[in-house]
Amino acid sequence: MTTPGSHARRRARPRAPRLAAAIAASAVVALALLAPVAVPAASASPAPGPTPTPTATPPVAPGTTAFVLSPVANGIVRPGESLTAAVTRQNGTDAELPAAEVTLSLGATPLPDRQALAGWLDGTTDGVGVDPVSTAPLDPVAPRSEEVTSISLAPDAAALAGRGPGVYPLVASYPTESGVVTATSAMIVPADDREVGMGVVVPITAGGLTAGLLTADELALLTAQDGGLTAQLDGVDGTGAILAIDPAIPASIRVLGSSAPASAIDWLGRLMALPNSRFALQFGDADVTAQLQAGLTRPLSPTSLTAYLDPADFATATPTPTPTPSPTTTPTPDVETDTGEPTVPDLAQLLSVGDDARAGVYWPAGGTATPDVVAQLGGLTAEDRASLTLIPSTSTAGGSDGSTVAAHGRAGEAAVLVYDTDVSEQLNEASVREKSWLRGAPLTAATAFLAFAAAEADGPLLVSLGRSADRDRVGLSTAIATASTAPGTVPRSLAGLIASEPGQVAIGDAEPEPERAAAASTLLADESALARFATILDDPALLTGPERAEILQLLGVAWVADPAWPTALAEHRAATSATLDSVGLVPASAGDLFGSNASLRFWVRNDLDYPVNLVLYTTPNNLRLDVQRETTVIATAQSNTRVEVPVQARVGSGEVTLALQLRSPAFVAIGPPQTVEVNVWAEWEAVGIAVLAAIVGGLLTIGVVRTVLRIRRRRRRGEPEPGATQAGTPGDGPAPTEEPER
Repeated sequence: MTTPGSHARRRARPRAPRLAAAIAASAVVALALLAPVAVPAASASPAPGPTPTPTATPPVAPGTTAFVLSPVANGIVRPGESLTAAVTRQNGTDAELPAAEVTLSLGATPLPDRQALAGWLDGTTDGVGVDPVSTAPLDPVAPRSEEVTSISLAPDAAALAGRGPGVYPLVASYPTESGVVTATSAMIVPADDREVGMGVVVPITAGGLTAGLLTADELALLTAQDGGLTAQLDGVDGTGAILAIDPAIPASIRVLGSSAPASAIDWLGRLMALPNSRFALQFGDADVTAQLQAGLTRPLSPTSLTAYLDPADFATATPTPTPTPSPTTTPTPDVETDTGEPTVPDLAQLLSVGDDARAGVYWPAGGTATPDVVAQLGGLTAEDRASLTLIPSTSTAGGSDGSTVAAHGRAGEAAVLVYDTDVSEQLNEASVREKSWLRGAPLTAATAFLAFAAAEADGPLLVSLGRSADRDRVGLSTAIATASTAPGTVPRSLAGLIASEPGQVAIGDAEPEPERAAAASTLLADESALARFATILDDPALLTGPERAEILQLLGVAWVADPAWPTALAEHRAATSATLDSVGLVPASAGDLFGSNASLRFWVRNDLDYPVNLVLYTTPNNLRLDVQRETTVIATAQSNTRVEVPVQARVGSGEVTLALQLRSPAFVAIGPPQTVEVNVWAEWEAVGIAVLAAIVGGLLTIGVVRTVLRIRRRRRRGEPEPGATQAGTPGDGPAPTEEPER
């Protein structure tokens, strides 16, 4: 495939896709609910079989331990149902955790509000009354392993009797030598007396990249059976989730045409066939806040992906008609012959995420949208419709303290969609957990927050699962189902949310991130320089298109707070500088010019993969030399091209300094200027010819004089002239008779 020459970037590998262990995880947690289960250490060999087993490495930092309380069924307990939970002890140390007894305690009264729930889940237990309701033994935990234990409360237990709707505090604890270890959660007795619309936004992204598009190898990895993109698609398939799709992903597949991996083509077909409502993120999921704060009036869009296209990947076979002979008629094909010309998709076709996708939806990085950013985005339109901006509830004045905010709102004249921060964070945490006995903790927390939200909301609710290219497919689908089927909620599409009556919201101030805005400004300045440089090409988009795509990728939300981002920026800027230096004059040395008419030779270096159009401007510093001021150059790709500049020496000899500068046809300076010294010898050619003529004439004259003198000497000595006949020579006839002397 054609690539943009020396402007190619070093690609950051997508984040490694997780290997989903859904079936095995479900099986293990089922056992965990019946009896204690010991998870073997990392060195243990898994039992053979087609089902992958969950990783044995505990997700805790080395040298630490963790204690997790995960109620079954997301903590929902209706009258007549039992309360069951899994408690997990994770040991990341080199010492064994001793056996103990775990106590499950439950509050007699529900928590009063969301703020109290948030504090309880964060471990603030002061002032919250709970009573022990059940106990269970905990087995020892070997180093670098974990143990899962089930603890239950029967349906007819007195502690469950007569409870009204609400969110009740739930805690598990066990004693140690250094104190009591606790894990908090909740039990939810649902109120089924109302229904609230619920929208769930799920991003489909590929993680942080530095290259403009994914390569075929990267796509093959991500769309494989255990690939990250496959896990995301499997997780949303069959749900009512609202899809927020990075258009760089379908574009990466479409630009490859017939050379795209079969798994990627199948993946794209599945994505486009899903009935889910959807919208496109910025290309590369670029952060719109950084762009607007860098001075742009609207977020950037890709300009061209031509550099990534190879027409050979879109060639169509020319059908050969096979008419049926007839004894009375001449066979005529009843189909038109295809010309076989390749049909290359245009930019809109490459970027499409679906014909019914809602245009003009912006999703800034969480917590970065200021009032000015929201107002500026709200003034934009797309396809004759006002834009929408997704913001977390904590970015609003009403939701900054954790209160519930309805999904559809209006901040001044700007339309916004507000997603619940607390619920979204818990759902996102659950979506990346492979183990169901650990996933239950954030799912229960999300359900508890939703119970308060459904009771407080004055309109439909919206939650998101955040950006993550590394999700577990079962965790993702379970998180979506938890929000969509939570008690008192009914699914809503994007159109359903927008159709609801908007409420007035006030946008709070966000913490400034000047380094991201400064980086965006720097990238835009480099892009402007490259755009001027690209005027040397017949199609400047071969350079400017990849540059824009890479800038958008580098501004992707996935890079926020990533410590590798400064390095990625530095590498990109170095590559841009290398491109700007890829064409220039080869340094020339001083020389001599003899004669009135001649040509000076210079060399143009072109390291790009494309031929370039240039004009060499040559300017002398005095009148001794008449120079052709403009010389058109077509420099071939990946080579040095010779340029001949006609010159004419005038009267006088001496030293002339020539100033050389390459420029594009648009008069953009290409490469640094150079100077070369030329020693001019005026009319030296005529003088040389005159001297040579005089020398030749003198030699001829000397030769004639010497010949005449030689002849005269011979005559005086009586010697015959060369070629004369000698007397008495045999065969020459009788000798002449000499006349006697008188």
